[in-house]
Amino acid sequence: MLEPLYTAEELKAAEEGHDVDELMERAGAAVAEHVLARFPEARSFELHAGGGANGGDGRIAARILAERGWTQVDDEADVVVDALFGTGFRGAPREDAAALIERMNRSGAPVVAVDVPSGVDASTGEVPGAAVEAELTVTFHGPKVGLAVAPGRFHAGEVVVADIGLEPRETEHARVTPDVLQLVPRKGERDNKYTAGSVLVVGGAPGLTGALCLAAQAAFRADAGYVAVAVPRESLPVVEAKLLEPVKGTWDEVDRLAAKAKAVAIGPGLGRTPEARALADRLLAELDVPAVVDADALFGLEPFERGAPTVLTPHSGELARLLGDEDVDAHRLAAVREAAERYGCVVLLKGADSLVAAPGEGVLVSDLGTPALATAGTGDVLTGVIAAFLAKGLEPRLAAVAGAAATQLASRRLGRGAVAGDLLDPLSATLEP
Repeated sequence: MLEPLYTAEELKAAEEGHDVDELMERAGAAVAEHVLARFPEARSFELHAGGGANGGDGRIAARILAERGWTQVDDEADVVVDALFGTGFRGAPREDAAALIERMNRSGAPVVAVDVPSGVDASTGEVPGAAVEAELTVTFHGPKVGLAVAPGRFHAGEVVVADIGLEPRETEHARVTPDVLQLVPRKGERDNKYTAGSVLVVGGAPGLTGALCLAAQAAFRADAGYVAVAVPRESLPVVEAKLLEPVKGTWDEVDRLAAKAKAVAIGPGLGRTPEARALADRLLAELDVPAVVDADALFGLEPFERGAPTVLTPHSGELARLLGDEDVDAHRLAAVREAAERYGCVVLLKGADSLVAAPGEGVLVSDLGTPALATAGTGDVLTGVIAAFLAKGLEPRLAAVAGAAATQLASRRLGRGAVAGDLLDPLSATLEP
C-alpha cells in the first residue's frame, strides 16, 4: 500500500557496505538495457557525464551501447544520455552546466536521465535553476522523492526502477498504491445509515451551491450512509431542487444537523463573508467530530487548537495565502510540512502529486490521477470523499491520502472535456474490492 520514496541520504545509507564499482556496473548496464529496449531503431548517442558516481554510471552505459554497435557522437544523436548530476546535487547549476542542460533540452533527441534528471533535487523535487527534460529516467533501487514531487516529477518523463542489488529500507516519505483503498471500511450487514458514516457538509452560499452539492454527492458515492447539508436560507430552494438524497437545512440549524454527524466538511461554496468566517471558526471550535476544511473555509483561517482530527485540503494558491509564501509550487514538500506543523493537523496539498503531511510524520504522495482532474469542482468532490472516510473512522492522514487516491483513480475513467460531476459515478467503482 506504500511504496518507499528515497532521499539522497537514504539511498546513500542503502549503499553502505556494498562494492561501489559493482553497483556502478549494474547501474550502467541497467541504463544501457533500457535505452536499447526503448529506442530499438536508434544507433547513435550523446553522453553528458559528470565526475561523480552518476557520471560513472553514464560512462558504463556508454561503453555497453558502443559494444552493441551504437556510435557516440557530439551532436545530432538519436538519444541523449544525461549523467551530469546525481542524487547528491543541490541548488541551481552553475552557468556552464546550465548551458549544457539547455543544449540537451534543445537537441530534439529524446533524453534519458541516469537516476534523476540533472538539475532536479532528488530529495525534494525542487528545481531552482535549469533542469533536464527527460523522456525516460532510469533510477536505481527505488524511486526518489524528487521524481514523484513537483516540479521535479514533470522533468522525469517515464520513470523505471532498476534493481542493482540493494536491500529495501524504510524511508521517511512514501507513495501510495491503489491498495490503500482496501483499508476503507465498507458497509456490512449490521450497518445502518448512521454507522456506515454520517457526514454534514456546510457551505453553499448563493451562487456557490454547486460546490456544496458536489461534496455532498461525493460523500454518498464514497459509501457514506447519511449526508446532511447546511446552507444559507436563501440557498435552500436551489439545493432542494438539486439534491435528492441528503437532508437539507439552514446555517441556523447547523447544530441540530451536526448532532448526527460523525464528520463534517466545512467550506465548499461557503463564501467569504464575515458571517461565513464566523460560522467556520465556531464549528471548528465547538464540534468534537473529525472535520475536513476546504475552499472558502481556508480563506483567512488562523492556526487553531482542536481536539478532534482535522484535515486541511488547500491547492497551492490557498496554501500560499495560509503561509504567506507566494511560491509554494517551487517547494511543495517543504510547504506542506510547514503547514502541518503550523496548524497542528493533517494537510493535503492538492495537485498531480497530492501531498499529505501530518505533524512529525513523513509525507505521503498520491499521484494516481490524470489531467481530467484539472477542472473546477474536483476539489469539492475530494472534500466529500475525505469526509466520508473520516466518518467511517479512518484516522485523518489515511483518510486524506485514501480520498486523494480514490478521486484520482476515478479520473482514469474520464476523457477529455469531463467535468467534476463526471467523477461521481466512477467513485463507487474505485471502492470495490
